[in-house]
Amino acid sequence: MKPIVTLLTTLLALPLLAHAQTVSLKPSEAGMSVEIDGQVFTEYITKEVARPYMYPLIGAAGVNVSREFPMKKDVPGEAMFVDHPHHRSLWFGHSRINEINFWAEYQVFGKQVHSGFSDVQATGNQGRFTASTRWIGPDNKAVMTDERRITITALPEGEKTLDFDITLKATEGDVLIGDTKEGTMALRLCPSLSMNSSKSGVKTGPSTGHAFNSNGVRDLDIWGKHANWVCYYGPDPKGNAVGVVIFSHPSNFRSPTTWHARDYGLFAVNPFGLHDFEPDKPAGAGDYTIKEGDSLTLRYRFYFAKGQPKPETLEARFQSYAKEE
Repeated sequence: MKPIVTLLTTLLALPLLAHAQTVSLKPSEAGMSVEIDGQVFTEYITKEVARPYMYPLIGAAGVNVSREFPMKKDVPGEAMFVDHPHHRSLWFGHSRINEINFWAEYQVFGKQVHSGFSDVQATGNQGRFTASTRWIGPDNKAVMTDERRITITALPEGEKTLDFDITLKATEGDVLIGDTKEGTMALRLCPSLSMNSSKSGVKTGPSTGHAFNSNGVRDLDIWGKHANWVCYYGPDPKGNAVGVVIFSHPSNFRSPTTWHARDYGLFAVNPFGLHDFEPDKPAGAGDYTIKEGDSLTLRYRFYFAKGQPKPETLEARFQSYAKEE
């Protein structure tokens, strides 16, 4: 009987082995490369940039789901999507930090300068690292610092999550985060996942994506609304059905948060743009000051899903995430 039991045990384990994935973290010339089973998932890019960003973002079907521009130019299918060159894949920024623009990259703007990695570790299907950053104004003076704890978890079927926990620190004096829609935790999706509309004023071309949020609001109407999470879904650049979701942890400031989620593929969480999102509120209603010596922590989870995610499945994932400390 032992050989039969051993055979059955082996056969039952085969599906698990087939889904086994190993995350590895490797220092690179640009910053930190994240690989899953030897293939690049993303890279945290720090060299010669206005602010660190993560590119590419390989979705569940093995294809990049973020816009290639401006990292790569003249990419087929992106001719109409070369707007907003500061929208680099996945990043964190805001256009009014002590009235300095840390979002766009034209005229006068501030920079986020990477100052080092720590706590770099990878075990099994999960890897994590902490990146420290200094926010420097155009006068070359420090405005504040931050620490970003980034965790990547490989899941079965090519799915994965990316947790981006950032602590903003008022190390140089009070920090005023201003009321504006131009922020904050952001991702620029590939054209095929953007929505077929020009409501925002940006030409969207043959876009095929859709979106919905945790309250059942769909497509264009998600912009500026409060929600715990938002999902975009549609075909990746090779036609595979995929979803990209951002969960905002319920412990976050002003939860459930507001979303700067656009038809042309800008997918951002922004708890500060209250007047832009809700014009009945007075200008400055979204302002928030971190007093000198204090900090503000914001937690987000990006979920790269296979196929079109179901609302009830996403809500279950959110509730599980909500329980994590």
